[in-house]
Amino acid sequence: MIAQVLQRMNRREQVLAGFVALAVFLLANLFLWSWLLRTIGDSRVEVAKRKQTHNEQTVLLRESDLWSKREQWLREHQPVFHGASDASALLDQLKQIAGKHKVLIENPAIGNSPTVGAYQSVFASIETKSPWPPLVHFLY
Repeated sequence: MIAQVLQRMNRREQVLAGFVALAVFLLANLFLWSWLLRTIGDSRVEVAKRKQTHNEQTVLLRESDLWSKREQWLREHQPVFHGASDASALLDQLKQIAGKHKVLIENPAIGNSPTVGAYQSVFASIETKSPWPPLVHFLY
């Protein structure tokens, strides 16, 4: 069938049909190769991510004993937070220690940070007035 169509065409039409076929072939190859190379690149990125995740998990498994010891130490040495009463007790302790070191505390503020997972953080914001040596002893 293609041979019959080519026989009916004159030389110029045959050359033009060849160029069109060549252009279609090149565009198809361009799209195919660009898709293949993009897929290969994405696969390499995915493999690199998985290798990194694997390495991180390997390190965590290797250091799991260390992390369990740290968790045990935190449970033994960190006080349990029961709410606003603990925050106010912390502020009272701060004022008491500051008074012992002759540091004047102004604008004390105790606030709660967002609760994340199994812990609750509390922050204290204070302004102080004192000479340098008592302030250093208060902080350390």
